[in-house]
Amino acid sequence: MLSPERLALPDYEYLAQRHVLTYMEDAVCQLLENREDISQYGIARFFTEYFNSVCQGTHILFREFSFVQATPHNRVSFLRAFWRCFRTVGNGDLLTMKEYHCLLQLLCPDFPLELTQKAARIVLMDDAMDCLMSFSDFLFAFQIQFYYSEFLDSVAAIYEDLLSGKNPNTVIVPTSSSGQHRQRPALGEAGMLEGVEASLFYQCLENLCDRHKYSCPPPALVKEALSNVQRLTFYGFLMALSKHHGINQALGALPDKGDLMHDPAMDEELERLVVRSKLHRTSRQHRAKEPGAFGFQRREKQEALERVSSASVPMPYHYRWEPRE
Repeated sequence: MLSPERLALPDYEYLAQRHVLTYMEDAVCQLLENREDISQYGIARFFTEYFNSVCQGTHILFREFSFVQATPHNRVSFLRAFWRCFRTVGNGDLLTMKEYHCLLQLLCPDFPLELTQKAARIVLMDDAMDCLMSFSDFLFAFQIQFYYSEFLDSVAAIYEDLLSGKNPNTVIVPTSSSGQHRQRPALGEAGMLEGVEASLFYQCLENLCDRHKYSCPPPALVKEALSNVQRLTFYGFLMALSKHHGINQALGALPDKGDLMHDPAMDEELERLVVRSKLHRTSRQHRAKEPGAFGFQRREKQEALERVSSASVPMPYHYRWEPRE
């Protein structure tokens, strides 16, 4: 059902807000790349499967970084996929920044090291970058850094201007469509220790949020995160954002910290796979003991059926179109 907000928007505004053209362009590119295979199954079926993948959030898996970060929905989908794929790390294992970067590259091979380093710096602050981090600490810091990357680059410039007494209103806001991430200004030791006045800092951020319509935390929640401090440092601000329950809920990519280990849908799918595997193994053992000249053929047939059944289980996949039997 169409929402009232959708009906109130002109068509061109809705298309722009939902980045429909981005997905149409990507779909057409993939259609051209796989036109020989797709011609056997039909263009209509291809577009149906493509946009189902977009809705399910599996379209970003194993894609290039320029596509992964291209839209807010893509970023949310990538955050959710990273959590779902590696949530068992949250059992207590501690990893370094480089190890978390390797996990990110399993989902996005060209994921930039710089973004991982920035996320780790939120957790580690003054500690060495090779220190160990828990999965939950890194995940929530990474969520803020990845989803609000351009916003945080501008915040860093504002913070540096406030430290040096400059007018923060001269900061140039980077666009989310550029695909480039500016180098964060080097914050001096004095700035790291002393910080800036929280109320003045928030006034600058409020103006910034007006310009960053689709890529900043809700201003009311930012104000709430700063309400209990008089002065703050840049990384103290980022840490406050990463730990704020309301900001996590507003973004909608991850569950609450206490629920990181719970993913009922994935757990149910894994349980079905385990049960199916046990049933197939028992069936093969039983058939192998049966007498008859065709015992070997029956085992071959059973193994073939197992491969087909396993392949039919719906699991997250990146959208490089392949026809389904």
